Amino acid sequence: MHSNSLLKEAAIQILSGGSAGFVEVCIMHPLDVVKTRLQVQSAPAKVNDPNHYKGVFDCMAKMYRNEGYLAFYKGILPPIVAETPKRALKFVTFEQYKKLFLFGASSPTPLTLSMAGFFAGVTEAIFVNPFEVVKVTMQTNHQKAVIAPSTFQVCKQIVNTNGLGGRGLYRGLTATVLRNGVFNSVYFGFFYTITEYLPKLEDPVHEFMKRVSLGFTAGVFGSLANIPFDVAKSRIQGPQPAKGEIKYKSCFKTMHIIYTEEGFRALYKGLVPKVMRLGPGGAILLICYEQVKEFLTEKLE
Repeated sequence: MHSNSLLKEAAIQILSGGSAGFVEVCIMHPLDVVKTRLQVQSAPAKVNDPNHYKGVFDCMAKMYRNEGYLAFYKGILPPIVAETPKRALKFVTFEQYKKLFLFGASSPTPLTLSMAGFFAGVTEAIFVNPFEVVKVTMQTNHQKAVIAPSTFQVCKQIVNTNGLGGRGLYRGLTATVLRNGVFNSVYFGFFYTITEYLPKLEDPVHEFMKRVSLGFTAGVFGSLANIPFDVAKSRIQGPQPAKGEIKYKSCFKTMHIIYTEEGFRALYKGLVPKVMRLGPGGAILLICYEQVKEFLTEKLE
């Protein structure tokens, strides 16, 4: 019976997390493309360079004008394929790490939630890194979407050229691990800690809006905390500045290069579209997860 209960709990977490991830990606992916384009910019703009972007809306306008509206969905297949198992893995491992890091307490503390979030992010990152490499490669391709290489072609090219390891599909793993770990530590730690301290509102609409606000805030704080690692990840996984030369290799060395050559603010490139995506995206993800989990729990009881 105990085994059946654990299996049912795991199934609910997998279905809830997978559903939440799928919905969030479908809605928010265009902003992820814009964020990546801004993050990989390093060289000064050439005169009338159509691929240099001054900001979020300039990027959107130039992408639409030069590549068509489908450009906003470049690289969406890897996260679609990965997102259901990725988010399922995130939430399942978060629940398990939460039990592991109780340290004798009767209920999760803020430290427990943050540590569980961090290690859930690390686990998620190891799984998702190959999909991220393919996604970033596709997102930084400036060809019109209808003639750009397919997901399979890009993946095959990466494997044939650089293999499966640290120069291929697992390029930028440290940056991905730190990006996801830091984000989830702040994201889960903030959301569930504040939820625990605030009283539940009687009006279901007000309670829903409260949780949306907390999810949004958790997404924003997580984005602010992890963006330097995200910029480093985009530089390592994206196209190198000079053909045949690997300038961006390791996470911290890449961050140091960006800081010395472009200044501290360059480590926060893409922050606006990232917040625009992960603020609402964070709310969508957590609320969808909670709602589906509640629905499935009631149906399976």
